[in-house]
This record gives sequence, structure tokens and C-alpha cells, in this order.
Amino acid sequence: MRIAQIAPLHEAVPPKLYGGTERVVSFLTDELVAMGHDVTLFASGDSVTKANLDAVWPRALRLDPAIRDPIAPHMLLMERVARLADQFDVLHFHMDYWPFTYFSRQKTPFVTTMHGRLDLMELQPVFDAFPDVPIVSISNNQRQPLPQANYVGTVLHGLPEKLLTPQPGPRDYLAFLGRICPEKGVDKAIRIARAVGLPLKIAAKIDRVDAEYFEKEIVPMLGEGVELIGEINDAQKPAFLSGAKALLMPIDWPEPFGLVMIEAMACGTPVVALRRGSVPEVLEDGLTGLIVDSEAEAIAAFPRLAETNAEQIRKRFDERFTARRMAEDYLKIYARLGEQ
Repeated sequence: MRIAQIAPLHEAVPPKLYGGTERVVSFLTDELVAMGHDVTLFASGDSVTKANLDAVWPRALRLDPAIRDPIAPHMLLMERVARLADQFDVLHFHMDYWPFTYFSRQKTPFVTTMHGRLDLMELQPVFDAFPDVPIVSISNNQRQPLPQANYVGTVLHGLPEKLLTPQPGPRDYLAFLGRICPEKGVDKAIRIARAVGLPLKIAAKIDRVDAEYFEKEIVPMLGEGVELIGEINDAQKPAFLSGAKALLMPIDWPEPFGLVMIEAMACGTPVVALRRGSVPEVLEDGLTGLIVDSEAEAIAAFPRLAETNAEQIRKRFDERFTARRMAEDYLKIYARLGEQ
């Protein structure tokens, strides 16, 4: 099958550091190539892929200080894909609603995976205007705010089988991985760690929009067993996650998926998460982590971590969250689109 994968240009594929969407696009693209498909990746020029790379912009926009208008490179990207569309059997977009207008009016089958939150008021009229655009959700919970969308499947994310593996050594601290912002709950993670008497290591990105929140709310909480490491890459994650007694995910928003949960599972590390968004679809309470309803419940539930087992957690990752399973799920959707 001739498949086009179209990624946002904000990050390279895969990202140099933080970046969920582009990381998933990388895993999916390379797995499809490994399965024998002819894949072209439309992404920034600093991307690394086993597919054919078609780069309309030389580097990821977030790492380019000269960029003042991020929409312009994306407009070029859309035009490039449009001109080449008839060379593919299917176009797979990872750019929210960008492709809806033009690509609804051409003959090559296309599908869009929605990677972000869908509970934004301004999305309602967009999806009302395009009721037939094929959409893939990354969890069933993600669908709730937009029931009118034309969902053709839910595909849970997956990771390459050998990307992250359990490492030997003690598990003697708690971990927080991701982004520092109010909805990710790093303040709750700090309070939970102190309440249960364990050190907390924070490996996280700080966006410019969250800099004031970080300085005002989080900086005063650092120290006394709470260490800010900063952003880490995939090569650093196995040691970071394998050394943790648990990954804390006290989110306060409808998380569409939460890639960090399966990254922890790949390392045999349980996750302690608030029952928000996709959490109950990804975690299995008492087996791969603890699902709780409040900060206080998270603290009270900590003794239950002794019930979890690193080998069992990794086994559930292998059974549910590999890149091969993800690619197979998408191939079924591509095939159905081609039949319409």
C-alpha cells in the first residue's frame, strides 16, 4: 500500500525532546515500512525515518528562533501534499482539522487522527460543517465532546517493542514525565511524593505560555527531595522510568491518551493516575497501576503498589501497546477507506 503520513512541523519526527504527536507518527511510519508498505513521511527536514522523507521546511519550528509565522510553513505543507495526493492509496493526517476543506474535495482517501483535546467550544461548528470527514480517535473517552464526528475507529497508541525496556537496579523515587502546566498536575505530584515520603524527579518541558505558572507555582515547591531534571529524550527514559517506584500522573484535564503511561509500562513501572480522560482505558487498576479519584486517595492507595509486578506490567504492554498492533489497527482502517 502507498501511504502518506502527514505530520505537524512544530517538532521533528521523532522529536528531539518532548513531543507526543510526532513521536507516535514516527513509530507508526517506521512500523508500516517494516511491514513492507511504501510510505512517505511529510515532515520537517530534520526528521529521521525509514520512510521516504518529503520535507517542505528545513527544521522543526519550535527549535527555529527565526520563525514568526508558523502557519506559513504549514500552508506549504498542505499544498505539497495536495499536489502529490494522487500518488498514494491513502493520506493519513495528524494535523487536526487542517485537511478538512481541500481534501474533502479530492479523490484520494484520507483520514485524520485527532491527537488533542476535543472539548473546545470552537471545534463544534467545524465538525458540524464537516460531518463526513473520517476521524480516528486515540481513546473512546476523547470522543465525548464531539459525538457528531465521523469516527471510523479508535486506535490506542503503541511503542516499538524494544524502544523502552526495564533496566536493573533499585526503584527508589517517584517520577513525573511530560510537560509542566496546570492541567498536568505537577503540583499535586509534589504534594503526593512528600506525603508518602519519597523523592520526586521531574523530567518535563516548560512551554513559554506556562513560564509564569512555573515560576510562581512550581519553583517555590522545588528542593526538599523534589528535583527538576528538565526534558529528556527516548535514550534517557529507560533508566529514568525503571528507577521509579511509580510514575505519577495526577492530571486535571480530559487526557486524550497519555503516552507517558505506556512508556512507564514498557519499563515495568506502575502508574498512579487520576481518573480523567483515557486513564481507565489505558491502565488496569491493581495490575499496571492505581486509578484514583483525588490527591488524597492517591496518597492513601500507595501501599497497593506492592501488589503490582514489573514483569506483569511489561507483559501487558507487550499484549496491548506495541507499535505493530497500532500499525495493524490503522491498516484495517486504510483498507476500509479504500473500499468506499
